[in-house]
Amino acid sequence: MEWYPWVVLAHVIGAFGFVFAHGVSAFVAFRIRAARTAEQVATLMELSGSSLMLAYASLLVILVSGIAIGFMGDWWGRAWIWLSIGLLLAIATAMFLVGTKYYIQVRHAVGQTAPQDPGDATFEPIGANELARLLDSRRPEVLAAIGGGGLATLISLMVLKPG
Repeated sequence: MEWYPWVVLAHVIGAFGFVFAHGVSAFVAFRIRAARTAEQVATLMELSGSSLMLAYASLLVILVSGIAIGFMGDWWGRAWIWLSIGLLLAIATAMFLVGTKYYIQVRHAVGQTAPQDPGDATFEPIGANELARLLDSRRPEVLAAIGGGGLATLISLMVLKPG
């Protein structure tokens, strides 16, 4: 039995799982701008958070299968695989730097804790006008450009395999 196509299939399914799960957060990022009550924003942020386990599990499948594909296909001597790994790390870093602090601030603004907060942390919701100002951010567009552009570039590298 040839395992290579099965590992590639796992890689593709992992990618679909990641895009599906992380897409929830992407849509929430745009939708919270229209929500102006702390309760609406809190509900949307909970929805976004609920998809993270699938996103992280799918990312693990992508990484493990991608490394296996690199060995099985003897791709490690080609530039495209190293560019793909570097680009994936750059995308993850940029998304973390651009999005994490802001969305922690949004969670705190509606009285929610973030996963990084100590267990006994509490936050008081801010006023509606302050919340509206916080949510009037172009952060979703920046994140969509980084993630969408990065994803399109990664797919191009894997399909075209330049260098």
